[in-house]
Amino acid sequence: MMEKLEKRLKEIDKKIDRFRIRIKDSKDLKAVEGVFDTFTLKTLYNLANKGYIDALGGVISTGKEANIHHAFGCGQEEQQEREIAIKVYRISTSNFRAMQSYLIGDPRFKNVRHEKRSIVFAWTKKELRNLKKAQSAGVRVPEPFVERDNVLLMEFIGEDEIPAPQLREVSLTPGEARKAFDTTVEYVRKLYHANLVHGDLSEFNILMHGREVVFIDMGQSVTLDHPNAMEFLMRDIHNVTRFFRKKGVGIEEEAVVDAVLGE
Repeated sequence: MMEKLEKRLKEIDKKIDRFRIRIKDSKDLKAVEGVFDTFTLKTLYNLANKGYIDALGGVISTGKEANIHHAFGCGQEEQQEREIAIKVYRISTSNFRAMQSYLIGDPRFKNVRHEKRSIVFAWTKKELRNLKKAQSAGVRVPEPFVERDNVLLMEFIGEDEIPAPQLREVSLTPGEARKAFDTTVEYVRKLYHANLVHGDLSEFNILMHGREVVFIDMGQSVTLDHPNAMEFLMRDIHNVTRFFRKKGVGIEEEAVVDAVLGE
């Protein structure tokens, strides 16, 4: 039995090595290996084997909690290859205590074990579920496809391997700033009335795809029954108001609160 298991593991390792070679740009290999440990490579291989990933591209962004990679792939029901984003949460360096504080109080994840791997896996599931919930509420977010362990596959926001810029990086006319602000507040309102708070909303977590506002990074988003939900909501509103005031949009924070909480 042990010999059969060892043989099977060796076969998997060989397949993973071949999968590693499919990384499109060798200069990205070091960055990829920094987060793609053997466990993650096995997860990626399984997703590729199911038809979700065809080829890996370059690194979109790197962080302490997660790396995001460009890729080409399609879901099992898709017939045409498309650009996708692969978000890989780091098991070794993620701040699992901070993650835990967002999970505690969320009834969807009340049975998560209090150890790092379980928390990171739950966080990945949480982001997928939050994205689906936001999308159902009419909020423009990356379309989520599938999650496995610490890996989340979703829509790539951008074109031709170039990611859409963050809101803070975009030059806006006064009219464009006002329109982006109104859309942002409307999205916050839609989330709230769908029983969800982004929890970390700012000019860093909003993309501008052309003139389209897109909310990202929703792993920390919480339902309204989370003990800190209203505190997170007020912080989101403050961050949004502060940024757009600098862009010349005349608005009072209290008016935004009323707009979000109102029917």
